[in-house]
Amino acid sequence: MGRPFLKWAGGKRQLIPEIIQNLPLDFDNKEWTYVEPFLGGGALLFHMLNHYDNVSKVIINDSNSDLISSYTSIRDDLENLIIELKKIEEEYLMASEDSRAAFYYKTRKCFNEGTTKGSLRSAQFIFLNRTGFNGLYRVNKKDKFNVPHGKYAKPNICNSKNLKKTNQILQHAIILNGDYKSTLEYCEGDNIFFYLDPPYRPLTKTSSFNSYSKKAFDDNEQIRLKKFCDFLDAKGIKWLLSNSDPKNYNPDDDFFDDLYKAYSIKRIQAKRRINSVVEQRGTVSELLICNY
Repeated sequence: MGRPFLKWAGGKRQLIPEIIQNLPLDFDNKEWTYVEPFLGGGALLFHMLNHYDNVSKVIINDSNSDLISSYTSIRDDLENLIIELKKIEEEYLMASEDSRAAFYYKTRKCFNEGTTKGSLRSAQFIFLNRTGFNGLYRVNKKDKFNVPHGKYAKPNICNSKNLKKTNQILQHAIILNGDYKSTLEYCEGDNIFFYLDPPYRPLTKTSSFNSYSKKAFDDNEQIRLKKFCDFLDAKGIKWLLSNSDPKNYNPDDDFFDDLYKAYSIKRIQAKRRINSVVEQRGTVSELLICNY
């Protein structure tokens, strides 16, 4: 069974049991087209492909071009990707701690300059993800990756066995790189299920983390996404959406309760790990919203 090959801030691995419990009641009884327009690390995607034989068609998308290129490299150019990744891994692991940091920043600079292409660039992307701080993907206003070195003792950079399994389960997936609405062009027939995991709405002004691209996913984008959900609902397509719960910090913030008042809203508990202040890490409420 393949599993996520990236560490991804905001990944849904810990929430999978809750998400599975909230799938449509008839999910086990039909063949489904599974659509994930905000792919990220793909924790739920891998779970679905490993555990549901009745998922007959898969459509995945993300606006992050380097992220999507890493998926397509695994599917279409695995041999060269592994060769490049092993070269990087060997040089990095043989270096001293100080030299590792220098190698990381040299690779980051090369990556940001955009001078590499194809499997080598995908290998750099995976390397930076596996050795950068806390599995973050963050860019600045110039759209440059700016995550610092993570200083891990034994990072698992090239897991060839898992990459080969991932290659197998991605063979028949439609992989897109663009706006989430583009996924609709590939949806045909009945029994279509969307899982929507957009950049979360920040809980506070200082806790914002949706810098996956230089274009912020602000409240206007959240409203645009809701209108897309309305469109899916009108077409009879079932969808489940996850997002932050503003009521964690402001009990009077009804942004999502008002926005999705026509749909089912459920609050679940999740551990929040992305905070520089250890004392502020802990369990928070998150939202699962669906149209069924």
